[in-house]
Amino acid sequence: MTENQKNRKSRAIKPSMWFEKEYFREKNRISDCLTVILKTSGCYWAKKSGCAMCGYSRDSIPGIKKEEILEEITLIEEKIDKSEKKPEILKIFTSGSFFDPSELDTYLRRRIYELVENFGIKKLIVESRPEFVGNAEIHQEFLLEVGIGLETANDFIRKELINKGFTFEDFKKASETLRDAGISVKAYLLLKPPFLSEGEAIEDIVETCNILSENDLVDVVSLNLMNVQSHTYVEALWRRNLYRPPWLWSAVEVLERVKDSIAVMSDPVAAGKARGPHNCGKCDDEVAEAIRLFSLRVRKSLDSLYCDCRDEWADYIYSEKVARIPVSSK
Repeated sequence: MTENQKNRKSRAIKPSMWFEKEYFREKNRISDCLTVILKTSGCYWAKKSGCAMCGYSRDSIPGIKKEEILEEITLIEEKIDKSEKKPEILKIFTSGSFFDPSELDTYLRRRIYELVENFGIKKLIVESRPEFVGNAEIHQEFLLEVGIGLETANDFIRKELINKGFTFEDFKKASETLRDAGISVKAYLLLKPPFLSEGEAIEDIVETCNILSENDLVDVVSLNLMNVQSHTYVEALWRRNLYRPPWLWSAVEVLERVKDSIAVMSDPVAAGKARGPHNCGKCDDEVAEAIRLFSLRVRKSLDSLYCDCRDEWADYIYSEKVARIPVSSK
């Protein structure tokens, strides 16, 4: 039995993988995509301090060996090889930073690049914190897109409410570095961090999109709707009824307001569940699916969506504003 076979048998480390549809922006078409959650040693920031809403560190494996990650890559190859239709797009997420050498060293990244080239994949999408993008390699054989969890253009919100660990200026420099090298940049924005009202959260995202657009800092924005992950600060607030995930109507509002100024997409995770973005329960599936179709460019507008709870959502936002008006001393 080889060492790799022993590792697979003893720890059974396997990446999570699934096929889905993805909008291939550069070719203006919907393409087959393989999404992979590759298990690594995890995000260094999660070990050092951590973001208020992120529970992805639980998917990491401290002390994972290089040989075990190589076996994961082999399993990705087997998955693609057995598929009837080869994906045009490959998304590899590490629940950390693809370019962090403590997660994936140069050899492991090159191994992934070889996989992409050997299967004729046209686009590779990865994620990274700003401090590691200097390790990004340039390729002629395929398109590379790097997603960065900016969350907001507001430094106070990012630092004090999310604890992200970097500034907007850090993001700006990273974006310029990548785009100067011909690498696409995706900004992940977080709808409704803790301690923001629903209305404030909407306005924060709209303002952030305007800043990104005006300064031409990204190729696309991914609107991430907060979902309550286990063992996080946000979960502690949620369990005490001090936090409610955003309404799906808030995502609709944001997408409609920014769609003409910036390329934007969204895939509501855990939509309709108590821990995820939700409306009244009756319309959740319809609205979430409409948002996904909008992201695939199948649906051009979300204006026609309606449910009685949309009025309730509007009243909810109005009541938040009223509650924040100081009472006169007269």
